[in-house]
Amino acid sequence: MAMAQLHRPDEPPAAGTDAASRAGFAYERLAPFTRFTDVLETSVFAPVPDDWWIGHCDVIDSTGAIAAGRYREVNMAGAAAIAAVRNALHGRALAFVFGGDGASLVLPPSDRATVEAALAATVTFVREELGLTLRAALVPVRAVRAAGHDLRVARYAASEAVAYAMFEGGGLAFADARTKAGAYAVHAAPAGTRPDLTGLSCRFEPVPAATGLIVSVLAVPLTGAERTAVRDALADVLGLIEAMPRMGRPLPAAGPPLGWPPSGWQIEARLRGPLLGSRALRRLQVLIRAGLSLAIFRSRLTLGRFSPGRYLREVVANTDFRKFDDGLRMTVACDAPTADAVEARLRAARASGVLRYGVHRQNAAIVTCITPSAVAADHVHFVDGAGGGYALAARQLKADGA
Repeated sequence: MAMAQLHRPDEPPAAGTDAASRAGFAYERLAPFTRFTDVLETSVFAPVPDDWWIGHCDVIDSTGAIAAGRYREVNMAGAAAIAAVRNALHGRALAFVFGGDGASLVLPPSDRATVEAALAATVTFVREELGLTLRAALVPVRAVRAAGHDLRVARYAASEAVAYAMFEGGGLAFADARTKAGAYAVHAAPAGTRPDLTGLSCRFEPVPAATGLIVSVLAVPLTGAERTAVRDALADVLGLIEAMPRMGRPLPAAGPPLGWPPSGWQIEARLRGPLLGSRALRRLQVLIRAGLSLAIFRSRLTLGRFSPGRYLREVVANTDFRKFDDGLRMTVACDAPTADAVEARLRAARASGVLRYGVHRQNAAIVTCITPSAVAADHVHFVDGAGGGYALAARQLKADGA
């Protein structure tokens, strides 16, 4: 579910990408920035080498699945692709973005075969265990530039322990379009194949909107829009949100709520697969573990190196509630007047030929987690609206059609 390009069509693609590859470009060596508004500055981005690849996947007919009340499964499908690839790469730094009903990631040529196998296994898992169709592709960055687009990446430090990839140049939008067209497809692995989804979970309950609303926003530049005008419009939108308490963070300072049985427990049981050949036994195990986790978190009991209070603070700090992939994407908490002001600013930018946008309001957020180790601080958490979030905002964006 990538978005339109930020660079002007008359701007040439970034130079030096082959040289960057030969010099050993590495995503993890990019210096992260810590002020989110700096994502609007081109200087924080670096070109991705031509011989790298874009892995992209999305759920087919995610809107229909959402209408059927299956948004947790839709979110889990996209997060599963990220978890599978991270685990296949043994936790190495990975440039990825979660899109609600899918995901995009960028990888060097040396990892192509490994990532293809992980994505293929995820396609099979999503079909057999979640009952959804996930399409996936591996798109060469070289094809992005041959089509007149670019792919540039930056690292935003959401916390001291976690940095998320930000993208500009239109490369992800190109990969999304080619994936939907069936190009560069990654085909499903044989029936029964399962990716390593260690750490993937959905034990937190939906998070009510403390300020009244959870708003999912997509705002992307219109083709040919002047860069300064785009920057100013996006900065205005960010400014409205950052004026809210806690800068619009959708999770409370104490962390998202837990309950028993957790609303996502059956999905988690499907993630884990049968235990000793029994799905019933796996479901029982998931319920028991969820009950023990709830008791630990409510008691705030420190067990060895694990501190429930510290972990929940890290969850809040590490969430990806705002990001940039060829445009602004955020799920934030705000009041109705602020949501109205955001939409008014976006409408004005649309009328001026600067931005197109999609907005969806709901009363709660949901969190999908990847926590390979509960005692390490680098666990990541994907936030989306509980009532359709990014997928329904993207439907509005697509309807604009410009």
